[in-house]
Order: sequence, then structure tokens, then C-alpha cells
Amino acid sequence: MRKYKLFLVLSIVLIFSGACKQGTDGPPPPMTQETIVKESSEWRFMRERMVSTQIKGRDVHDPTVLAAMRKVPRHLFVPAEYRKKAYNDYPLPIGEGQTISQPYVVAKMTELLALKGGERVLEIGTGSGYQAAVLAEIAAEVYTIEIVPELGLSAGKRLKEMGYTNVHVKIGDGYLGWPDAAPFDGIIVTAAPPYVPHPLVEQLKIGALMVLPVGKGHQELVVISRKKDGTYRTKRVFPVRFVPMTGEVQRKNPQNP
Repeated sequence: MRKYKLFLVLSIVLIFSGACKQGTDGPPPPMTQETIVKESSEWRFMRERMVSTQIKGRDVHDPTVLAAMRKVPRHLFVPAEYRKKAYNDYPLPIGEGQTISQPYVVAKMTELLALKGGERVLEIGTGSGYQAAVLAEIAAEVYTIEIVPELGLSAGKRLKEMGYTNVHVKIGDGYLGWPDAAPFDGIIVTAAPPYVPHPLVEQLKIGALMVLPVGKGHQELVVISRKKDGTYRTKRVFPVRFVPMTGEVQRKNPQNP
């Protein structure tokens, strides 16, 4: 009886060891349709929780913005190592010293543009392409400029693969805007200039809005509305922290931009 028990124990140990070895060294199990659907459902659940707690649970109520935030898969716009954190309430690194803004800020800036659908919008600072994708769910055409070539090329490829044919990406200095596509029904800036760039104001339609962070050190999110006489009105929203806008804006005199 003792020999039988010893044999049984050894057999269990060997089977367990073989299973562990196979799980460690062997190839991963194939992805089944059931697993893919389950993972997709988990991402949808995380997006819904993000919208209900971080966005709608605060002060963003525009149904078109909420629908866009529910739809765009944010986890596909961050590096693989941060995907599990993609729906958390904070910014994440995307490489080249840049970040993707926290979901609430993306949603709030989009809502502040007051888009109704069918507009032509300019974005300065493509980054990962996430904000452009959110805008593309509402606007008819999105023109987005990225000063860092590696980020711009990567974002352009990502957006194209995801089917966003209404997003146009250009590598260049956002300070100058996109004159050939102007005027715009809205402009959004996702990097902070020390002052409001005058060329961007000039590319706004009369009565249209521009949303951007402004400041050096202390930054504030502001909404700019262009008036008929060429001047503009500024409304301060709340303090923010964005990466600084680089390029021509750093070389210009704010008194004579």
C-alpha cells in the first residue's frame, strides 16, 4: 500500500511539473473567438466606466462627446505597456517626451468647442492621434498637425488603419496653422503656448471657438471666440498642465506674434 501511495504522489508531482513547464516554456494557447469577444467586452466595460465616473460624473454632458468617448478605443493609442491604464484618470506617456491627456480633459476640451456635427476642425499637437479620433467622431473633417515627425507618422498610420478617413495629418509647426484648409469652425491646441498664437486666431471663422492651454509655468485652459472686428474674447476655464508648445512660438515676441 505504501509503495502504491508513493507511486501516486510521484505521478501527481510529475504531471504538475509537466503542466507548469508547458505553461512556462510552451507556446501560448491560441486566441479563440470567445477570448477575443471577452477581451473586447472588457475594454467596452472600462470605457463605459471611464465615461460614467470621470466624464459624465463631472460636468461633461454633451451627448455627442459622451458617445465619442465611449466609442474610441483609447487603449490602442498608448504604448502596449500602458494599455491596462488607458482608461484611468491621468495622462500617460506616448514617447518622445509627450503624453496623452487624461480622458476628462480630452472630453472637456471637445465639449468646449461646441461642435454640432459637420464642421471643419483644426488640431495642433496630434500626439498619439486620440484627440483627433474623438473629434473625427463628431466633425466632418479634422486637420491635425504634429511637430514631432515620429509621433505624426505613427498617429497618421494608426488613424488610417482604424478607418478615420476624415482625419488629415501633417508634420509641421502648429504655430502657423493650416492656411490652405482655413477657415476653421473650431481649433483645439493640445500643447501650451506662452500666449495665444495670432496666426491661429486668424484661421478661425467669425464666431468660431478655439480651446487651448496658455501659460508658462502656470497654465490655464481658455476658450477664444473670434469677433467680427478681428479681435477676440477670452474666457478662462480652469488650471491645467500640458507639455509646452515648441517651435516658432518660442521665437516670437508675444507683443508682435
